[in-house]
Amino acid sequence: MVSPPAKTAHPSLSIPRTVWALGFVSLFMDVSSELVHSLLPVFLVTTLGASALTVGVIEGIAEATAMLVKVFSGAISDFIGRRKVLLLIGYGLAALSKPLFPLAHSVELVFSARFLDRIGKGIRGAPRDALIADVSPPEIRGACFGLRQSMDTVGAILGPLLAVVLMLWLGQIQLVLWFAVIPAVIAVALIVGGITEPVQVGDEHRFRSPIHWSVLRSFSSGYWWVVIIGGLFTLARFSEAFLILKAQRAGLSITWVPMVMVVMSLFYALSAYPAGWLSDQISRTTLLCVGMGLLILADLVLAYSNSVMTMMLGVALWGLHMGFSEGILATLIADTAPAHLKGTAFGLFNLVSGACLLIASVLAGWLWQASGSQSTFTAGAVLAAASLLLLLIRKRR
Repeated sequence: MVSPPAKTAHPSLSIPRTVWALGFVSLFMDVSSELVHSLLPVFLVTTLGASALTVGVIEGIAEATAMLVKVFSGAISDFIGRRKVLLLIGYGLAALSKPLFPLAHSVELVFSARFLDRIGKGIRGAPRDALIADVSPPEIRGACFGLRQSMDTVGAILGPLLAVVLMLWLGQIQLVLWFAVIPAVIAVALIVGGITEPVQVGDEHRFRSPIHWSVLRSFSSGYWWVVIIGGLFTLARFSEAFLILKAQRAGLSITWVPMVMVVMSLFYALSAYPAGWLSDQISRTTLLCVGMGLLILADLVLAYSNSVMTMMLGVALWGLHMGFSEGILATLIADTAPAHLKGTAFGLFNLVSGACLLIASVLAGWLWQASGSQSTFTAGAVLAAASLLLLLIRKRR
């Protein structure tokens, strides 16, 4: 998630104002979203009386929805020839969902708010990246994307930290959740006043589906192996909401529970760029094996931890596994897909991953409710081990 600075070979080029604006939009919206997400599982269980299975269903549907909507939002932005309007819709839906969380007195309203928030995330992701590509000089395009992602990471760390500070001050989850509205409104205001969209040349736009079913045979066996392994691996990576519930069960008070997301995001940020750099030097599959091994360790530590310290060690390992797997999986998709079908390749991968994420979170919630947290994390370790075994078989071939 942390990217290198702009190359000094082009000192006359500066990062465009629109990219900076998008960076601050991401920062403020992530502060808002992560403030909510770091407290929401505990709010559902302790205040609204939801079961672990209910949490799994809500998180699974919400995150799967974001991935599935993301598949088509980029193609729609190409079709209408406008990015900013989709950004406003996406971030606007997320902002509108924020007051619903503190107002919620039922699980159904929380589910509606979470669903609305994730639809917004799915709508805005691809058009935002496309707009950065539109306005960035090719010589510093990597720095532009890196800046946006780095500011997103800062927001992911500041949001849970703010939640801790507000809980120490106010002591009530519903009062704290109201503060998520402020950075969300700032993010939308920045889109309105700070983002200028380049004029599109030509008036004709034709919708192109991001998934072309007729060309599935054009993909190599190497690509399908990545999809299969990635899907199985996603089954082992259920929602981080269960990390928060584990922290509470380990003895961390509601006030300090958001530190779980701080630790996870910090270790993710610290490992993502080094892992990406290493993937250009050594085998990507070797690094993905490392990522899977880290997830197995994280699950085992979390399954058998009986203290806050060991639980936090498991969370740190979880963050490291994300840094050593998410970007590398995306790179492997790009490596194995035909050059003219990369959009379709990522669309298919997102479809499979979204379906597997839904199954994973529901399964995790069911196991937690039926047998306890230990069985949930043990099952995650088993599925991660199966993914690692399949990857090693493929690598040997």
